[in-house]
Amino acid sequence: MNIHTVATTPFADQKPGTSGLRKKVAVFQTPHYLENFVQAVFDCVAAPPGSTLVLGGDGRYYNREAIQVILRMAAANGIGRVLVGQGGILSTPAASCVIRKYQCLGGIILSASHNPGGPAGDFGIKYNTGNGGPAPEKITDAIYARSRELGSYRIVAAPDVPIDRPGTHALGAMQVEVIDPVADYAELMEALFDFAAIREMLAGGFRLCFDAMHAVTGPYAHEILERRLGAPAGSVINGVPLADFGGGHPDPNLTYAGQLVAIMYGTATATPAPDFGAASDGDGDRNMILGRNFFVTPSDSLAVIAANATLAPGYAQGIAGIARSMPTSAAADRVAEKLGVPCYETPTGWKFFGNLMDAGKVTLCGEESFGTGSSHVREKDGLWAVLFWLNILARRRMPVEEILHRHWAEYGRNVYSRHDYEGLPLDIANGIMAQVRERCGDLSGRRFGDYTVKFCDDFSYTDPIDGSLSTGQGLRIVFDDGSRIVFRLSGTGTEGATLRLYLEAYEADPARQQVDAQLSLAALIAIADEISQLRQRSGRERPTVIT
Repeated sequence: MNIHTVATTPFADQKPGTSGLRKKVAVFQTPHYLENFVQAVFDCVAAPPGSTLVLGGDGRYYNREAIQVILRMAAANGIGRVLVGQGGILSTPAASCVIRKYQCLGGIILSASHNPGGPAGDFGIKYNTGNGGPAPEKITDAIYARSRELGSYRIVAAPDVPIDRPGTHALGAMQVEVIDPVADYAELMEALFDFAAIREMLAGGFRLCFDAMHAVTGPYAHEILERRLGAPAGSVINGVPLADFGGGHPDPNLTYAGQLVAIMYGTATATPAPDFGAASDGDGDRNMILGRNFFVTPSDSLAVIAANATLAPGYAQGIAGIARSMPTSAAADRVAEKLGVPCYETPTGWKFFGNLMDAGKVTLCGEESFGTGSSHVREKDGLWAVLFWLNILARRRMPVEEILHRHWAEYGRNVYSRHDYEGLPLDIANGIMAQVRERCGDLSGRRFGDYTVKFCDDFSYTDPIDGSLSTGQGLRIVFDDGSRIVFRLSGTGTEGATLRLYLEAYEADPARQQVDAQLSLAALIAIADEISQLRQRSGRERPTVIT
């Protein structure tokens, strides 16, 4: 085996964010840039000889080239076997499934999730550990530290490995096994959900539309929804993964999944809208749930799944607990209280749920950023959430909207919205956060109209399992009635800054629960602007995206 040691110099910008290292494609194409980061990963994970690694991505531009580089570097760094998704395709939850099923060392996932793709778009890479989940901060910090002192990397000189058909290939002393990217994941889903009940519902005329957004979940949705569950051909739209996601933005929300929204709100054709709609993102870990003319917020989706969990065979024995990210609404907290199980509030980032799941403390987890999942893997899982909703609908036999209205009547409604201000200059975004931070100490007891501030803080989290401390996780303004305003800078973008404003108010009266969320939250929106001077400082009259 011809191993080359290539001299290099460190890059100063390889600190992983919330979900790995994300940059523009052109940055990753810079000579040695990808190689440096991958070598830092191999240096820090210290793989025992003969270890098995999982490798795949969401199919975005530069995915195939990066896979070949990583394979040659894996061979040079003593990895014994690599399981690669056919064609380089492997959704993030499927990668977690494969890591866990075959007890692998870990996995390298190539994705920038919901960010745009193509030559001018984004690319990303992250390392998942042996539990199938994103590397915790102690590992990502070590990778970053190593990347800043790296003087060389190791790589094998060899031709590309064919990855378009299942099969096994030798790369030096290393074995490369190209696997069906869907099979293991589909098998797991069939074990968790009542496929027979869902098939019966679909055979009875229930109609669904799943938008794969030309991203990774297309092959998974075609296999599971259409082939295994019997949804009619065409139920999955935009189901072919494309390197540029068909020129779209693979973020499953009301703004970027416009085709699905038009179908579900009956504005696309004269045909009546389907009964159920859903979409998933670039790498398959996010989801949006829609009924006919009805949007389910991710916070409510988590709460409804938790309240109905025992309807799915894989959760028939009940759940151990729930975890949600801090910006996610407290709707799930109310379900946990009634079920008598704990509910944990963590920072944003799925890695914070891993310890809780590994310790058996929680079964279900969710983030307001369209991520929901459970302990079946250690990643959020878009198609899993869609199947859970189909399972609930098949058992309860009522429309999505009615399920939500009955849920609110029982638990109360946490009226909730997120306003994203994308592409802000970093100094402007930091200035807005500084403005809120400076006012934070003087807000306690302050009255704004009908709202009185209970406290304002910068959220921090002490992991109850390993004791690690995470600080600076978002500025919270909490009112006496439980309403909240949260300001946070997103860690998933690659251009400028995304400032996120989260708004939440609780409504117990069923007669007032079906009011438009933006109208219900108008007073909180005004208070948020008064405190932050957001519109004045940003020059923006409205958010880029409202969900």
